[in-house]
Amino acid sequence: LDFIIEIDTYIFLLLNDFHCAFLDYFMMTFTGKWTWIPMYLMILYVLFNRFGWKKATCYIIGIALTILIADQLCGHLIRPIVERLRPANFANPISNSVHIVDGYRGGPYGFPSCHAANSFALASFTSLLFASRRFTIFIFLWAFINSYTRLYIGVHYPGELIIGAIIGVLIGYALFYMSKMVAQKVAIYRYKSDPNRFYGQFSLGKFSIVYHNSNAIILSGCVIIFVILIYSLIALI
Repeated sequence: LDFIIEIDTYIFLLLNDFHCAFLDYFMMTFTGKWTWIPMYLMILYVLFNRFGWKKATCYIIGIALTILIADQLCGHLIRPIVERLRPANFANPISNSVHIVDGYRGGPYGFPSCHAANSFALASFTSLLFASRRFTIFIFLWAFINSYTRLYIGVHYPGELIIGAIIGVLIGYALFYMSKMVAQKVAIYRYKSDPNRFYGQFSLGKFSIVYHNSNAIILSGCVIIFVILIYSLIALI
């Protein structure tokens, strides 16, 4: 165990050492709790638009429980038992070697990462829900970057992010299938009876294009990332 902790610490210090002013602004904004609200609202819109309010409500409750369970399990059950100090915590011997951003050091303990658990829980649940390869790649890449920001700003070791991600994925998958069973009971038709449930159509005169609804979520996420990039560049001036 000591060897694993040493390797985890070494990798953390190696990766945390790669920083610059631009990335400080970018990572701190990316990891903000309010930054991604537009994308979350788009997820809600797509759910209600494609499933109707009964089925959408089942999945929304499922997503809420997924994140709640992941967060509470990591933050209030495992952390108090393990009591592993965050890298940036003043009581940690390596704290003076850690690059932090805006003086943020987080709470006392960090194993496992709630941020990673919540991000990957949402990613796994919605990837199964929307059943789109493009969306799956996007949402898991988002979850990865969102988790990595915690290492960059100095509040989590790599191992904490990995364990948090695993917990999040397992909970996300389990809660999706539970939500799916409930949704099938309350829906007028069963889950697979409407093959076009995720597709919409945009028409302008004779021009028409069929698109996957999850593309709207991807677009909203990309717009947010673009805004973060612009903000980070302006903040350097």
